[in-house]
Amino acid sequence: MKNSPKILVTGGGGQLGQELERELSNEHLIVLARNQLDITDCEAVDLAVKTHQPDFIINAGAFTAVDGCESEPDLAYAANAIGPARLVQAAERYRARVVQISTDYVFDGTLSRPYRETDKTNPFSEYGRTKEAGERAMRPEDLIVRTSWLCGAHGKNLLKTIVSLASQGTPMKFVEDQIGHPSFTSDVASTIHDLVLKEANGIFHVTNQGIVSWYEFVKEILKALGKPTDLVTAIKTEELIPRRAALRPANSVLDNLALREAGLPELPDFRDSLPQVLGEIV
Repeated sequence: MKNSPKILVTGGGGQLGQELERELSNEHLIVLARNQLDITDCEAVDLAVKTHQPDFIINAGAFTAVDGCESEPDLAYAANAIGPARLVQAAERYRARVVQISTDYVFDGTLSRPYRETDKTNPFSEYGRTKEAGERAMRPEDLIVRTSWLCGAHGKNLLKTIVSLASQGTPMKFVEDQIGHPSFTSDVASTIHDLVLKEANGIFHVTNQGIVSWYEFVKEILKALGKPTDLVTAIKTEELIPRRAALRPANSVLDNLALREAGLPELPDFRDSLPQVLGEIV
């Protein structure tokens, strides 16, 4: 491969897409937002890949509104399953490789230990099922990056909502019976860059370290902001009002085993990266 690979990023307007644009700025980079490339449009995808002739296509575009996927399953399937398949078809034709961003929602969350890359998937939400279908569209030479609880300085995400509520002193309620690894787009983008340069393939779990519940995560955010932690109250999932349309995995913890086996460093503990991310937001 060339010393500097040519990389095409789709979904450039999203939170991860924007972070990838910053992380990959020194590479030969093309970034296309959703309004510039509809990945479900076969002809448009073919033309884009033919025109730019990338070595890698990083698909950061997806329908990520978890509850919205339940009410609009056709749109979710188009964005999360058909779109990745279109990219693979074009990649096959023009000799590129695809990096598909996936999620902890491909698992059912019932294991009593962190999920490894080799564990069997069993999604029980439309979001999880459509993202799993996107994974199945990949070829052996492609790369699947699963992450969880993704948030950062760009786009809309829960972290920015919490910062806004905390600044107003608004009381919050978050569940204590769903656990996972909060993951920051800046750290995830950096590791994706490393995996591309390594020409990795297969499935990699890419998350920050540090297992917490949503309630514990919010407490850490409040502490980092210098706000009183009693702004947040712990509740059970069954107490959520209104109830969520999509079921959430109780255990979203992803073991980053493949990174360790590839000799790549795991991402920092989220508590170590949190001040920098909050600094960008605030």
